[in-house]
Amino acid sequence: MRTLVTLILFSLLYSTSAQPFTVPLFDGKIPNSKPSKIEEEIEKGDILVIRKVVTPHIEVFLPAKRQATGQAVLICPGGGYGVLAYDWEGYDIAKWLNSQGIAGIVLKYRLPNAESQIKKELSPLIDAKRGIRLVRHNAKEWGIDPKQIGVMGFSAGGHLASTLGTHFDEGDASATDPIENLSSRPDFMILAYPVISFDPEICHMGSRTNLIGENPSKELEVYYSNEKQVNIDTPPTFIFHSQDDKSVKVANSLEMYRGLLDKGVPVDAHFFPTGGHGYSLGINTEDTYGYWPEYCADWLRKIKK
Repeated sequence: MRTLVTLILFSLLYSTSAQPFTVPLFDGKIPNSKPSKIEEEIEKGDILVIRKVVTPHIEVFLPAKRQATGQAVLICPGGGYGVLAYDWEGYDIAKWLNSQGIAGIVLKYRLPNAESQIKKELSPLIDAKRGIRLVRHNAKEWGIDPKQIGVMGFSAGGHLASTLGTHFDEGDASATDPIENLSSRPDFMILAYPVISFDPEICHMGSRTNLIGENPSKELEVYYSNEKQVNIDTPPTFIFHSQDDKSVKVANSLEMYRGLLDKGVPVDAHFFPTGGHGYSLGINTEDTYGYWPEYCADWLRKIKK
């Protein structure tokens, strides 16, 4: 019954929302890119999968104005830094956020690719930083509070989100592009069954290899082990993960939880006994992991007060 009511409410609320629109991340040359023959690939199966992203953009889903809270979330779909699960962990999440009165902004970020990028490990974070800045730049036009813009990531997208939350910057005051003047710090983070650490003992090896290679330096491994990069300015965080996740070990979220606690960063964490990996909204179950949207929506309301 809970699932049916949620779906009906979700459908009714989303039907009143504005139509989504696309905004390119960059005008002109894309940073950290180089000429190549790489072309984007889209696979339309049970899940819309995107590979080999060359031109990053955001897709903006705004809620109906009458119910808009002013909050916005930049959404990073997962896929091991090899693909993007673009509707499953992107569009569907944006629509759910709209049902809560929150703007959902799906980030189509570049996946690490040495053929089309100068330093492949830099591209996802460059795109995520630009995504936050772009939303902040357009906040007034889009009915968004520039101090209520968060980031959310699933699986490897959770690694990107937590990288943004620990490696943000305050913007370049000398930049001629006004977007680059703005801070890339998210005001809050939501990490969904996230890849966090690149420690070989607990990491998701596919994500690690795709981003930093098979034999990275120790410095690079530590830099992208985000549980070790938490600082006192890391934003308040909501985490959920299932203990039986065979793909991304729950130890990733546990270590991030400890890192946040150690720095005094507010964190609301939920560790479910079952659920496995990659369940997105979890709406087709009565198991405990299917309650995460309700817990998260409640948390988003509370942090706005």
